[in-house]
Amino acid sequence: MGLILAACQNSKSESVAPQPEEDLQAKQMLQGIWMDQDEDAPSFRAEGDSIFYPDTTSQPARFSIIGDTLYIAGAYTSKYPIVKQAEHIFQFKTQGGEVVHLVKSENADDIHYFDHCKPVALNQRQTIKRDTVVYVDNQRYHFYVQVNPTRQKVVKPTINEDGLEVENVYYDNSIRFILFNGAARIYQHDFHREDFKKLVPEDFLKQSVLSDLVYSRADSDGVRYIAQLAIPDSPSSYEVEVLVSYRGRMEMALVAGGDAR
Repeated sequence: MGLILAACQNSKSESVAPQPEEDLQAKQMLQGIWMDQDEDAPSFRAEGDSIFYPDTTSQPARFSIIGDTLYIAGAYTSKYPIVKQAEHIFQFKTQGGEVVHLVKSENADDIHYFDHCKPVALNQRQTIKRDTVVYVDNQRYHFYVQVNPTRQKVVKPTINEDGLEVENVYYDNSIRFILFNGAARIYQHDFHREDFKKLVPEDFLKQSVLSDLVYSRADSDGVRYIAQLAIPDSPSSYEVEVLVSYRGRMEMALVAGGDAR
């Protein structure tokens, strides 16, 4: 029995492959600000376990160097084969196979490229208020819309100019809508992106921001507004018509065509 147990234990230990170790010396060598050799523009700054980017929407990412590969963790982990690394030289291949040539900055002022590397809100972090008054069948209706920035992040993966995958971060909005008939409040609702999940594909909705709620018209059926859901820095968007009846009932439908534009 002792021999059998020993054999089982040896078999189990041999079946577990050793985990590759991180090259801490290579990581230390990468610390600092790296400039594109051809354009003399900042590519990224490595500090500790994180890589920071100079643009205002890309959030920092955790990185490691194992063997001859740079790993950057984001929505998923991206791998970049290292072509050459030295104290002041770093060359790697993008996922498209192009070699990026970087040199380490020796200019202390280059740190200012990264002063504003925190994520920013898509809609300027401003509260937008609109009031509209119309008359229908001699009745006075007052519509109130308030766009409120939130802290809910929308992450959009993209490839920067150096071929690195970065995650651009934006912030979603909530939109308060109130309908009055004279002084009587007929309807009130705080719209969020999730309210449109039955009309907008899930993959699109995850990357989009509830950008605005724009007045369209008032007719015998009620008040019509257009909700705009857009992917930041992209021409793609969905428009959803929001109809609120004068009795306080709400319906939604895609604008004619119904496809992302």
